[in-house]
Amino acid sequence: MNQEFLYIILIIGLGYLLKRFNILQEKDGEVISKIIFKITLPALVVVTFHSVDIDTTLIFLPFIVFIFGLITVFLGLLVFKNEERELKGSFLMLSGFNVGLFAFPLVYAMWGMEGLTYFSMFDVGTSFIVFGLAYIFGSYFSKEGLRLKPLDIFKKLGKSIPLMTYIIASALNFSNVQLPDTLIHVASTISAANIPLSLLLLGLYLNFKVEKQFIKPILNYLTFRYSLGLIVGVALYFILPYDQMFRYTIMIGLLLPVAASALVFAVEFKYSTTRLVATISNITIVISIVILYVFANFII
Repeated sequence: MNQEFLYIILIIGLGYLLKRFNILQEKDGEVISKIIFKITLPALVVVTFHSVDIDTTLIFLPFIVFIFGLITVFLGLLVFKNEERELKGSFLMLSGFNVGLFAFPLVYAMWGMEGLTYFSMFDVGTSFIVFGLAYIFGSYFSKEGLRLKPLDIFKKLGKSIPLMTYIIASALNFSNVQLPDTLIHVASTISAANIPLSLLLLGLYLNFKVEKQFIKPILNYLTFRYSLGLIVGVALYFILPYDQMFRYTIMIGLLLPVAASALVFAVEFKYSTTRLVATISNITIVISIVILYVFANFII
C-alpha cells in the first residue's frame, strides 16, 4: 500500500515538475482534462460496472451524497452570511468533490475494482451537487445574479459524459445486460490511461502560492468543510446499516478535495475570486492525500 502511494505521489510530482520546467503548461491541462472526462474516465466506468455485481443498496449512495450537499449549502449560507457576495458564492461553488480525477487512482490502489464501483456511485451524487447546487449558487452570487433556467441545469447534467456513462452503465448492470467482449476489451485498454493522466493533471495544476488576503477566508472555509465532512462521515459510518465498504466510501468521500469544476464555474460567472478558488482546490488536494494515506495505513 505504501509503495502504491509512493508511485502516486511520484506521478503527481512529475506533473508539477513538467510545469516548473515549462515542458507543459497549465493550459495544456485543459486538453488532458477533456481526454480524461470524455474518453478515459467513461471507459473506466464501463469496465468497472461490467466486471462487478452491484448491490442494490448502492442506489442509496448518490442520495446520501446529494442530501449532504444540501446540508453543506444550507450551513454554508449561515456560516458565511457576513462574507462578501462573491466570496460567499465561491465557497458554495466548492461544495462538490473531486472523485474522478483524485479519488479513483487512490481508491484503486486500496480496494481495486470493488472500490471503484462504490466511488462511482458516490460520484453520481457528486455530479448532481456540482452541476446542480454549486452551479445554481455560483450564478446567484455572481455580479449579474441568477440568470439560470431549470433547462440550463438539465443541459449541464445531460452534457456530463461521466454522469451519463454512470447512469447507463449502472442500468445495464442492474438489467444484467452484457456488452460485447470486443467493446469491453477496447474500453479496458483506453481506461488504463485514466489513472496516470489524472495524476499528471493534478500535478500540473498544483500551485503553492497563497496571497495574504486569502489566508483567513481559506482557513475559515477549510475548517468548515473538513469539520463537517469528518463529523457527518464518522457519524454515518457508525449509524448506517450497510456493509463496511459502503460506510468507508461515505467516510472517505466526504473528505475528498473540492470538485475541479468549481474553477470552471468561477471563470464562467466572471468571479474576481477565481484565484482563491484555484488555491483552495490545490490545498484540499494536499490535505486529502494526507487523510487517505493515514486512513490506508492506520484504519483499514
